[in-house]
Amino acid sequence: MRKDENHNYVMPLFITFAVVMFVMAFISLSYNIVVFLVEFLLAGAATAIVVLSIMNLKKYLSNILTSSMKKIFKEESMSIDDIRIPAVVLGPYNEIVAANSAFTEDVCGGEDPLGDNIKKYLSNENTDTIFEKNGADTQYNDRWYITFAVRHEYGSIVYFIDDNDYKVNSDEYESSRPVVAIVAFDNKDELERETDNSEAIRITVEVEQEIVKWVGSTRGFYKKISGGRYVVVMEERDVKRFIDEKFKILDDIRTIKINDRLYATISIGIGRGGNTFKENELWARQALDMALGRGGDQAAIKKNDSYKFFGGVSKGVEKRDKVKTRVIAATLTNHINNSSNVIIMGHRFSDLDSVGSCIGMWSAVVKGLNKNAYILINRQQTLAKSLVASFEKAGFDSIFKTEDEALDLLDEHSLLIIVDTHNPNFVESKEVYERCDRVVVIDHHRMMVNHIDKALVFFHEPYASSASEMTAELVQYLGHNSLSRLESEALLSGIMLDTKNFVLRTGVRTFEAAAYLKSNGADTVEVKRLFSNSIDTYKVKYKLVSEAEIFNYCAIASADEDIPDIRIASAQAADELLGIENVKASFVIYKTGKTVNISARSLGDMNVQVIMEQLGGGGHQMMAACQLENTGIAEARERLVEIISGLDVDREEAG
Repeated sequence: MRKDENHNYVMPLFITFAVVMFVMAFISLSYNIVVFLVEFLLAGAATAIVVLSIMNLKKYLSNILTSSMKKIFKEESMSIDDIRIPAVVLGPYNEIVAANSAFTEDVCGGEDPLGDNIKKYLSNENTDTIFEKNGADTQYNDRWYITFAVRHEYGSIVYFIDDNDYKVNSDEYESSRPVVAIVAFDNKDELERETDNSEAIRITVEVEQEIVKWVGSTRGFYKKISGGRYVVVMEERDVKRFIDEKFKILDDIRTIKINDRLYATISIGIGRGGNTFKENELWARQALDMALGRGGDQAAIKKNDSYKFFGGVSKGVEKRDKVKTRVIAATLTNHINNSSNVIIMGHRFSDLDSVGSCIGMWSAVVKGLNKNAYILINRQQTLAKSLVASFEKAGFDSIFKTEDEALDLLDEHSLLIIVDTHNPNFVESKEVYERCDRVVVIDHHRMMVNHIDKALVFFHEPYASSASEMTAELVQYLGHNSLSRLESEALLSGIMLDTKNFVLRTGVRTFEAAAYLKSNGADTVEVKRLFSNSIDTYKVKYKLVSEAEIFNYCAIASADEDIPDIRIASAQAADELLGIENVKASFVIYKTGKTVNISARSLGDMNVQVIMEQLGGGGHQMMAACQLENTGIAEARERLVEIISGLDVDREEAG
């Protein structure tokens, strides 16, 4: 007997064949006696085969049933119908050879199951799971069962225990668990500032109506609190539905516009899975802070220590109010004055924005507050070698320190200022970070889950174009006229790098910062020289661009070999690819040592930060990156393409 053979179907075929042969034989009798005799003998042979097959099958089933009953009950007189719960006996190929009345009536609804493969009654179609120690859950005819099985030499016996009431109650319990959400009207103040009072009231009312409609689709309720925020209590089933809808409420709110440039956005923080309402509310506040730190216009869900994010497709609205900067500057001044010395560092493979911010902070601390300060930098890995060289040439080489030198300078009163990153894994020196108890963070990248959480001051502005822009604003409050021409040029180079020469992520404050640096003597021609490339780097850049492929509105290029200055060339190639028609995002894949890197860029139509986060990286909406260990170029490209293929590009653009 072959695997999965069904006796109920095979036997009728044999019987039908024999009957047909007899009919044909008697029809042939009127035409030719010889043909009749031949067909009659064949029909008799077919009948004999059917009879023998049935006898063998009965013997086969009898052996299985007898051995199964002996194995299970140790008594020959006991039958499967003596088992009170639904049960079946399986043959060697998992076919049902016997079933008790409880199984036939309760599970099958009166239908005969003999000959069926047991897979028919297992929702996961994996027969191995029912032989595991704890059994397996299965659903059949809209009822839940726990299945247990015992395997022996001649076959198996499977028990079905009705578990439907428990499952239904358990599912209802899980679905009705309370969830706390906090909704924030992101840009309420900005929209009110841009409109008259009646228009501002209209916008606020429409936003609140959408929130009321959204909450009305749940079994929960909401309460309006101050500052354009709402507390919502709902059930777990509602959150699952919103996840399936990808939080369509974000798109609905975004349709509320003043004009084509200004529209309303909200952020949602959700706490779920906590032991108490208080714990869920705390997680909801933390999730909302994370959503706002990533630029707003998104939903963040926190459960235990994990986050999930939805939305985040809009470019965000610039915060024009500098009150926060002034308060941060006053707090930072106190910490600097109470420090023995200050160590300043950026991220690994530092660029012009990172090094420029470090130089700006060094100038403010040393010249404005008269404290000793030093910049920690890896000269071999920095991408801002031209900027470092210009300062060393001007006689400032002593301000740059290696990791070992910085460690020697540390004491319990030292202050560490980290610029252009808020992830502890990306800092220039993790050892210095871990050794220093007093830390300040200044960054503009959208908030990552793994962020520095021990900072005395966490100055985070995801709306800023660059860390250099934030530093240029801080310097004006830390020390008047503390920037020289060289230091102003360093900060301006950082702004120009991250804005692509004032094209991307620029706001009013970006140009105000640039104007301030220009008034301090920054020469745009000298800044331009800091971006100069060697001819080899230039060739590599355009080789990457020429070999790029476009997939789902994304340009993907890769360098299969380790090339000098590949980091600079890849970043510039990613920028160049954005100039191609119908390209909304660009990705350049390259290798450094055993690490595969991906440099990502966009003009704002797609959020490359979200894409890079799925690969373990980060950044902000229009500029991000990631590093993959123990991965080849081809594998990295395959993973990237898989993520991109799942994007709804039209929806991203609509956002």
